[in-house]
Amino acid sequence: MKSILKNVFAALLLSSISICSFAANEDLLVGKWKTIDDQTGYSRADVEIRKKADGTYEGIIVETRSIPGSDKLGVCTHCPGALKNKPFLGLPFIWDFKATSNPREFVNGKVLDPISGKVYKGKAKINATGKRLTLRGYIGVSVIGRSVTWVKY
Repeated sequence: MKSILKNVFAALLLSSISICSFAANEDLLVGKWKTIDDQTGYSRADVEIRKKADGTYEGIIVETRSIPGSDKLGVCTHCPGALKNKPFLGLPFIWDFKATSNPREFVNGKVLDPISGKVYKGKAKINATGKRLTLRGYIGVSVIGRSVTWVKY
């Protein structure tokens, strides 16, 4: 009976270690996020964030929505360079974000405001539950900028 209990205990211990290892290896930034406009409170788009081969993160617009009183998002008429006049669907929205030693914080990214076409420096932080992402776009130093919160699907 003791050996059966030892085997059961060992199996439970190994399975809990495996579950903890899986949770620790989960990449919290990767996935689909609902953007929430900080000025209107409406969701204008969904962004799919993925990790690229070089270890940086990129977010692509995968769905757009109209908000009351505004036009449907079509093409990025004000975007710079190669992004000019590209459809919003498939448009890189954030890029070059790098993970820090804290698995919930990401820095040195770029954030595109697809309405104005301006590109800002960016940083991001995921809350403790992993369900909310605070994205900050800024010029120069992060105190001069604005933050938005996204919700993970």
